[in-house]
Amino acid sequence: MNEAPRDTARRTPLYLKVAADLRTAITAGEYGSGARRPAEDELAHRYGVSRGTVRQALTALRTDGLITSRRGTRRVVLGGGPAGAAGVAELRSFTRWARSLGREPGGRTVAVDRGAADAEEAEQLRLEAGAPVRRVLRLRTLSGAPVMVERTTYPEAVGALVAAMPRDTVSYSEELARHGVLFTDAHHTIDLVAADADDAELLGCRAGEALLRERRRSTDPAGNPVEWSQDRYLPGTVAFTVHSTATSALGRRLGP
Repeated sequence: MNEAPRDTARRTPLYLKVAADLRTAITAGEYGSGARRPAEDELAHRYGVSRGTVRQALTALRTDGLITSRRGTRRVVLGGGPAGAAGVAELRSFTRWARSLGREPGGRTVAVDRGAADAEEAEQLRLEAGAPVRRVLRLRTLSGAPVMVERTTYPEAVGALVAAMPRDTVSYSEELARHGVLFTDAHHTIDLVAADADDAELLGCRAGEALLRERRRSTDPAGNPVEWSQDRYLPGTVAFTVHSTATSALGRRLGP
């Protein structure tokens, strides 16, 4: 691969190309579950890119739940196919999860507002109280059917990128990655919450009906918070599973 400058508005970032090739190799079984992947120097030489590009590609694979890190070793392959990858994904975007199931993901942005961080947002995003943030309300669908209402708060720098995206953008995370914003780790809390008026209108349920809520703070490779999200799912559409290993992970599946 050639890292000479090109039209950056049209080309796919090199690290995404490297990640795609490695993802194909993993799902094809070239690296068995539990195997150590090649060293960064070896991958850099193989693809003709810098080690920094390789690290970005490996971060993307970690986001997909295909590899993990263990103390004193190189990143380890977690699973060789779509089912294995989905089951151990510590952080997996709604779009990638849907595609792994052969379903068509959809997204419609309902509102993007600029405001001042409240106490909870400031704590979760490690901001000063009152710092500028962007709040996004979005409906997510699977093969056209409403599944989840997404309420996400972004720090201003990230939120400004989101606000500039078309309202029908399917995957914010994929678009943000093109700007160098990567989601690598997340802390999840799952509980039940009563549907409010917005939930009822967007999901077609009754106000007050119990919804499955996932609260999530995502961080970048440096550990900086990049989003604070509260996703509300219709009952019976998804379930969350925990895979307990030396590195426990959270996954998502269809059905109750």
